[in-house]
Amino acid sequence: MNTATPVTDLAAVRALYELPFPELLFRAMQVHRTHHDATAVQLCTLQSIKTGRCQEDCKYCPQSAHHPDAALQPEPLMATERVLEAARAAKAGGASRFCMGAAWREVKDGAQFDSVLNTVSGVAELGLEVCCTLGMLQEHQAKRLKDAGCTVYNHNLDTSREFYPEIITTRTYDDRLETLATVRRAGLQVCSGGILGLGETVEDRFKLLHELASLDPQPDSVPINALVPVEGTPMAENDPVDPIEFVRVIAVARILMPRTMVRLSAGRTAMSAELQALCFTAGANSIFLGEKLLTTPNPGRHEDFTLLRRLGMRPLGGEFPEDLSQAPAEDTWARPCSEGCGHDHAEGGDHHHHHHHHH
Repeated sequence: MNTATPVTDLAAVRALYELPFPELLFRAMQVHRTHHDATAVQLCTLQSIKTGRCQEDCKYCPQSAHHPDAALQPEPLMATERVLEAARAAKAGGASRFCMGAAWREVKDGAQFDSVLNTVSGVAELGLEVCCTLGMLQEHQAKRLKDAGCTVYNHNLDTSREFYPEIITTRTYDDRLETLATVRRAGLQVCSGGILGLGETVEDRFKLLHELASLDPQPDSVPINALVPVEGTPMAENDPVDPIEFVRVIAVARILMPRTMVRLSAGRTAMSAELQALCFTAGANSIFLGEKLLTTPNPGRHEDFTLLRRLGMRPLGGEFPEDLSQAPAEDTWARPCSEGCGHDHAEGGDHHHHHHHHH
């Protein structure tokens, strides 16, 4: 559990963010070494267990029923056995944490939730840390997840309170914070972060970091995502985040939340090896493996291990998998993309997004 150091005011967050880059990096590195192994990166996998037809209207997300032009085939809740196959493959591939996401507005008691609980127990029995992200939930539901073997619940704040209504109108910022409080009361760890590149100002970034760092206790993990612009969503034409700004956010998150796992999440396919290396240097200590992050493209496993090896880094709490060529179950493996964009994509991933054709 993070013991919250009372977080300084917004002006102090701004002052950190605006430090000369080498100074900011140095401070973040000092904090990082006090609380973490600076050579290790936790490897996680994020599996979409129920895709699409979501009632929420998040402007960045191809899974929203409000964006019919985002060519995404809705899929029903995955059967437990299929998820366990994916979890076994993830474990064989070096992951120590398995996160399951359902495109639900909120958890509803009944057969579907019972099926998820059954899946959670199965994944926990494999010896993986289990994280779920299923939308808003009530305390009795959070307790049932914990009893089933789930240790972490993810629910992102996305951006600042002020900018939030520009991105999502189907629920409020306070709904988000209420869910996080509920999850804490049930004794689950909290994973909550944000997305950069939604069209927010630098000020919105300070405010998001301030909001996350002010949670008491602080989140156990904070995913920092770079928007993957998806055709058919209102954010399709958004400009990418400036890489140096992105590293600043990672560094400030590390300084404000010393014990938190800062997770380098969506958007890594657009990041150079050098940018990822800077993120690790600034205090990011977790990445997601697998060819997709829910529905957006992600680097191939081999690429990730090659990068970690080049950097002389290693998986947290484990070794590199013996045999990197070992392919998991048919339907979870990546095939090279015929369009030559340099990324691997999932079998049947006809709706994957290419960034190389809008020059």
